[in-house]
Amino acid sequence: MEQKIIEIRKTLPEIIQQADTLINLDEIRIKTLGKNGSITALMKELGKLSPEERKNAGQTLNVLKNEISTLLDNRKNELEQKEMNERLASQTVDITLPVRPNTHSGRIHPVSQVTEEMLTIFAQMGFDVAEGPDIEDDFHNFEALNIPASHPARQMQATFFMDNTTDKVLRTQTSGVQIRTMETKKPPIKIVAPGRTYRRDYDMTHTPMFHQIEGLVIDTETNLAHLKSTLVEFMKLFFETDDVALRFRPSYFPFTEPSYEADVGCSRENGEFKIKSGAGWCELLGCGMVHPNVLRTCGLDPNIYQGFAFGCGIDRFAMLKYGIPDLRSFFDADMRWIKHYGFLPLDIPTITNGLSCNGGLKR
Repeated sequence: MEQKIIEIRKTLPEIIQQADTLINLDEIRIKTLGKNGSITALMKELGKLSPEERKNAGQTLNVLKNEISTLLDNRKNELEQKEMNERLASQTVDITLPVRPNTHSGRIHPVSQVTEEMLTIFAQMGFDVAEGPDIEDDFHNFEALNIPASHPARQMQATFFMDNTTDKVLRTQTSGVQIRTMETKKPPIKIVAPGRTYRRDYDMTHTPMFHQIEGLVIDTETNLAHLKSTLVEFMKLFFETDDVALRFRPSYFPFTEPSYEADVGCSRENGEFKIKSGAGWCELLGCGMVHPNVLRTCGLDPNIYQGFAFGCGIDRFAMLKYGIPDLRSFFDADMRWIKHYGFLPLDIPTITNGLSCNGGLKR
């Protein structure tokens, strides 16, 4: 038995190292450690030895078995790595090749497309993009925005409160981003804040999660005329028409004073929605001059600084521009819907080449 152990220890390591495939290596493992393997056969012969010989031979065989198992595992790892490298090398993608035709089967979601359209316009107008957390604290979501504790927006029917706390909520608007910006940045400030917002509502024009974009301008001279001209210019570029009429109706928002709701002139002739002056009106957004209390809370002197803010639903703008009747369809994950209303991936909105007309709605 001792001679057989010496022979195995001498010849098997080289045989294992010469195995060039995982199949060959497994065959060696079976011949050595399998049910009828050479080392297993030696184990079976231990019963024929005296107790003292059995003890010494058993220890030697266990050491040999562990050595062979280690060699087999190491070679297996080497072969697997080699096989992986060969597979990766054979599957290398040549990025200089033309784009594959099936890339046109994918679509950009209307919300993503409209968000890019809006940001493209505001970037040209000199706005920076600011972002903030979806889970907001009570101070930034309510208190700093001059929303009193008794305001309906703080109640459960409007706001998603986090479990076991009244301080953390899913933000009901992206206005918290405005507060965080005014806390950390000195005027002049000119930002837009796009992002997801959450409210307890669900019907054809409301969903528990929707997308919003808000704008904020703070300096020493901004007034309502600047607010109106900004919105009019934005409407012209976004809806791609110079025939835009905008009116302001007095409203109430805790964080602006005076506050307005802005309506855009539109036509619904023959069941088709069009931006057009002199016909009807469609409510689009809320806006106003930033309330002095909000400025004070953020450490800005309202006797020196003033500014305007506005906010609108990105989903609503997408519905109006591209004739999408039901907001709930935005979140249905229906491939037929996205193929109908979606945009080609390489159709990037630009001001010079047009927004929707650059790629356009692919139907």
